[in-house]
Amino acid sequence: MERIHVLMQHAKRARHEGRSHDAHRHFAEAVTLCRQAAAPRELIQALKGLGQIERDLGNGGAAQPLYEEAVALCRVGNDALQLAHTVRHLGDIHQDAGRLDLAEPCYREALALYRGHRETAPLDLANTLRPLAILAERLGRSESAIALWTEAGGLYKAVNVQEGVTESEKHLSVLGR
Repeated sequence: MERIHVLMQHAKRARHEGRSHDAHRHFAEAVTLCRQAAAPRELIQALKGLGQIERDLGNGGAAQPLYEEAVALCRVGNDALQLAHTVRHLGDIHQDAGRLDLAEPCYREALALYRGHRETAPLDLANTLRPLAILAERLGRSESAIALWTEAGGLYKAVNVQEGVTESEKHLSVLGR
């Protein structure tokens, strides 16, 4: 387990430093070791890390099965917040690929999990409302988009994330609010 944790630390550092290929190599090795060690909690983290690197590299198609496996593992576990976070990212992958019909249920599930958990961080909730608002706009659901952007903007303001506040205000302005 120690080797797995070290690899993931190296991978996160490499990603932070912009060394995506090093991060990819470290996360891929961590995935292999997690499978060998039958370590599902660590495997979830390694899969998500590797999936994020694939997304960073513009490989959403390669990221999708990694996130799908991580979601399946989360469903077996008992961590609703981790499931919400992971399924939201799967929704992002679907939305980025134009699969709006697959993105929406992911976002709705993540939103329900976050709303149903007393320890949900406001930023996590805002970061789930945001892509759902974008999706609502893309589908022509203006009233829904307005409500989602309004709530997201309020949460971003509460946690002092000015970029999120500005984005929310911009979308609300375009939507006529």
